[in-house]
Amino acid sequence: MVTLRQIHSDLIHRISVPPATPLVGDGMVTDVPGIVLAIQTADCFPVILADPKKRAVGVFHAGWRGTVKRIVEKGVGVMRLQFGSRARDLEAVIGPGVHNCCYTVGEEVRDQFTSQFAYGDRLFHEIKESDPVREKYPMLFLTARAPGHSNLPVKIFLDLVEANRRQLLDAGLSRKNITASALCTSSNPSLLFSHRAENGITGRQMGVAGIRG
Repeated sequence: MVTLRQIHSDLIHRISVPPATPLVGDGMVTDVPGIVLAIQTADCFPVILADPKKRAVGVFHAGWRGTVKRIVEKGVGVMRLQFGSRARDLEAVIGPGVHNCCYTVGEEVRDQFTSQFAYGDRLFHEIKESDPVREKYPMLFLTARAPGHSNLPVKIFLDLVEANRRQLLDAGLSRKNITASALCTSSNPSLLFSHRAENGITGRQMGVAGIRG
């Protein structure tokens, strides 16, 4: 089994023999039977590509940084270059990760996505934070600004599942060949490791793929 020293990058390696020490990067591809590729995650998404015709696989670590750098889209290109894979033949699985119900980000993250993707705005939604005191005593929060009340703070949520699905579609995969897990790591800390839900003190799950001999 081959793992990486993951750094939230778009670096992808072709693995023909297991390296003596872990390589640095966030994606691997292989067409060698018996080699198992593994990505470790605990809120970021493991994305697995398989080409049943060319008998090749790829695994990718897609957090927001890797996603904005288009790691899975580049992964499709690497498989085309290295193995002659055709996008329409590829099958993809997006594994468990933190879903848009729980994945709050800052304005700087939204700015990066909207600067890189025409559909970037549609990957986000906003929810105003509730304030029980404000709701019970609204007169305490009156201001001179229209409409007469100060604004509630807003939480910004990112849909990384959709972001990676869009990249796979843009790379040429068929929608029917893309499967995404419905499991949210942050919502299921008793079942899955979650860096956010467990305040950084947690383990890692693995997204694993290989080719039978």
